[in-house]
Amino acid sequence: MQEILNPSIESKHQSFLQVIQSYYQLTKPRIIPLLLITTAAAMWLASDGNTDPVLFLVTVIGGMLAAASAQTMNCIYDRDIDYAMERTRNRPIPSGRVKPLHAGIFATVLAALSFTILTVFTNLLAALLAMAGIGFYMWIYTHLLKRHTPQNIVIGGAAGAIPVLVGWAAVTNSLSLEAWILFTIVFLWTPPHFWALSLMIKDDYAKVGIPMLPVVVGEAATAKQIWIYTLLLVPTTLLLVYPLGAAGIVYAISASGLGGLFIYEAWKLLQAPTEKTPAKSMFKYSILYMMLLCTAIVIDSLPQTQSAIALLIK
Repeated sequence: MQEILNPSIESKHQSFLQVIQSYYQLTKPRIIPLLLITTAAAMWLASDGNTDPVLFLVTVIGGMLAAASAQTMNCIYDRDIDYAMERTRNRPIPSGRVKPLHAGIFATVLAALSFTILTVFTNLLAALLAMAGIGFYMWIYTHLLKRHTPQNIVIGGAAGAIPVLVGWAAVTNSLSLEAWILFTIVFLWTPPHFWALSLMIKDDYAKVGIPMLPVVVGEAATAKQIWIYTLLLVPTTLLLVYPLGAAGIVYAISASGLGGLFIYEAWKLLQAPTEKTPAKSMFKYSILYMMLLCTAIVIDSLPQTQSAIALLIK
């Protein structure tokens, strides 16, 4: 791994606030909320809508620290790629605002804090799962897969699905079939989400030699893969309703409606795989889809929701 590709760039003098902002940017904060909402959904489902607020808070904090650590490590490893791509060249490390060594110390501290908080305030299983998520994201996805295979997102998607296991384990200190179904939902959602983004920025990946699927097989084949994964995802979300019976009618209606729109977005992309607009629409909707699906899980699990439904049925 080379150091910053432009040797003329040196660490810049910054105010204290600018230093804080630089380290904050290392964690890629826009990615983290989506990971945390899947954690919340798992916790609410695992507790039948009776999640302890303190347990939720410490789990979210621990999960946030773990995700921030993983993203910071990713920034260290991919600093050569980030410098080569126009849209990422101004990130803290390639721009010279943060040295890789300092970023590594920061990431290690974040991981240690995450492990400590989750171990002390939840349980060891949740803490170990969070550490496994960091390890999988960094070593399996970033190191082994990202630069070497177009299936990087498929296999690496497991890292993004681990937060639901952390949330479930924090509540139950175990992993049931329902937890693994939630894991599978996020796992199947990941390829359509990231491949849609890859279609939008295909040229950037090609420039730095990253074998994302659109770069290797083209837009049309990528759109077909997005279509296939979407068709696998939607019925999987309904397994929580039947046969597991873990979710009720509010979730069933929401998952069906949201899934139908997801299929529609994938179909539009399939019809025009080389155009940016359908890919952008698919990418944006995939984020909204996961947020609303998780919200539906939370609402459906609440005792108040179940009581209201029982009254309506009567």
